[in-house]
Amino acid sequence: MPKKKEKKKNIKKKKEGFFKGIRLELKKVTWPSKKEVFKYSMATLVFCIVVVAFFQILNLGLSVVKDVFN
Repeated sequence: MPKKKEKKKNIKKKKEGFFKGIRLELKKVTWPSKKEVFKYSMATLVFCIVVVAFFQILNLGLSVVKDVFN
């Protein structure tokens, strides 16, 4: 029976060490400010709109070409 208790203690120590490590790593993270988050979000949105527009124009052009040859 003592072996089970030792295993539980070892597992508990490993878990505690793991979460302490996570906490230490999160303290090292430099989080972006609200202004930076807004700026990066807008850049992403604009990029997505440009890509969608590109593929819509490409689709329209290929549809016209297809209609010409049919």
